[in-house]
Amino acid sequence: MKKVLVVDDEPAIVTLLEYNLKQANFEVQSATNGVDALSMAENGDFDIVLLDLMLPQLSGEQVLKQLRMDRNDTPVILLTAKDTEFDKVFGLEMGADDYIPKPFSPREVIARMNAVLRRYEKSNSDSGSNQPANKGEVETTGPFTIDHKKYRVSTGDHNLKLTPKEFELMQYLVGHENQVLSREQLLQGVWGFDYSGQSRMVDIQIAHLREKIEPDPKKPKYLKTVRGFGYEFSTGDDDE
Repeated sequence: MKKVLVVDDEPAIVTLLEYNLKQANFEVQSATNGVDALSMAENGDFDIVLLDLMLPQLSGEQVLKQLRMDRNDTPVILLTAKDTEFDKVFGLEMGADDYIPKPFSPREVIARMNAVLRRYEKSNSDSGSNQPANKGEVETTGPFTIDHKKYRVSTGDHNLKLTPKEFELMQYLVGHENQVLSREQLLQGVWGFDYSGQSRMVDIQIAHLREKIEPDPKKPKYLKTVRGFGYEFSTGDDDE
């Protein structure tokens, strides 16, 4: 039986989700504010968290940010009335695993939960095909040093200030250096998505990463666009 934490300050939504999740054979606990949600998520050994963004005391964004800063990788699905592309991308960049706008059907929530749990379990049991073979060590390529244990990328003595998702993207690109990767491959490898509906998110994240690793982001030297195919990360001296 999977254990889920439902976080929402609307009692009707909590009741609706609790009932349907228990019918679907989930063990359910709930919280109605961000402070309780954070404490429970960090100490309750949950398999997945359903997290509303607009919470009292501590916002859902703050709860998610703190969890990821603490390296808590429990899958999180955001539930929120916010439905703009910016809000979706922002939440996913912060480390959410999926995003479901309100209003929603309990059946959709459960289906999305099961999909996220399958991806999470697969990534944990995978031999490492989506990650560098030497993850957990310090790796150097070109001017970049990647510390997989400390989640840090540096050039010389300068530490790059990457978000968790930017670090994961950098890590994945380094693990597939000199390979042309499609947006769909990046979505699957970094976000765990198996559909192409969020490919715009890849372009946005690539642009953010270029701002931090490229001497001139408008003329990328390391993270290049391969027209019609996707992106290639290379620290070689060859030019396009």
